[in-house]
Amino acid sequence: MIDLQMFKDDHVRAKCPDKAENLRPLNAPSIKERYKLAKDAGFKAVESGFPFNFPVKDILEAKRTAGVEQILINIYTGDVRKGELGFAAIPGEEENFKKSIDTTIEYAKALDCKKIHVMSGNVSQPTSANDDVYEKNLLYAVEKFQKEGITGLIEPISSVAAPNYYMNCFEKGLSIVKKINSPNLKLLLDIFHLQQICGSITKNIKELMPYIGHIQIAQVPDRHEPDTPGEIDYKYVLSVLEKERYNGYIGLEYHPKSSSAGGLSWMQKYGYKF
Repeated sequence: MIDLQMFKDDHVRAKCPDKAENLRPLNAPSIKERYKLAKDAGFKAVESGFPFNFPVKDILEAKRTAGVEQILINIYTGDVRKGELGFAAIPGEEENFKKSIDTTIEYAKALDCKKIHVMSGNVSQPTSANDDVYEKNLLYAVEKFQKEGITGLIEPISSVAAPNYYMNCFEKGLSIVKKINSPNLKLLLDIFHLQQICGSITKNIKELMPYIGHIQIAQVPDRHEPDTPGEIDYKYVLSVLEKERYNGYIGLEYHPKSSSAGGLSWMQKYGYKF
């Protein structure tokens, strides 16, 4: 599954494919073209990070025209240009959180998307007040998701990537998922962040697997393709996921080192096919 950020610095991802061909250059001018680029590359499924500057009908038209599945969408986070990354863990923003849930569900239903990534927001010095409102807001979201057949995802994001992001710890993420104990709330495991936060990738994959609802990959530290020089042996990591019987989608959430087309050649090298 590919991240349409590979085609433009605005998110859409797709199922881990195994080869790619004839991609156009980066900086496609519209999200509609980014869906088409994903389809032309051979992807059958995508995920979108921040499509809310576009009317639902435009996103739906792009998806239908491309003929791809929509697997995941990020929650409406507020103004990302101001550094807003959601409201879930911010006291006083409960109404904005509820509105963000309603807005995102509207998009998700139109796109027949069954997973929503609920972002926590930035908190410089978390306190118990942040913990309490985060749990309260997630309970509210899960109740909404149950009615719509949607799974909510929470993603621990490393402080290297987002210095003040509240949900920055897998232990904390796992704890709240276990506490709420709903099939409509799971972890989003980005192995890029797993490596930066706590390492021990094999051990953590095995322990987290029952609670994982989606996986993303990128090389550490520069967030390039999995086969670029870095800290993670992805050929091995992908074999671990197979052994642990993960059968969901893998989002390619990385920045191509050269071109989008060239950046997808690693899949052939690793023996995958579309």
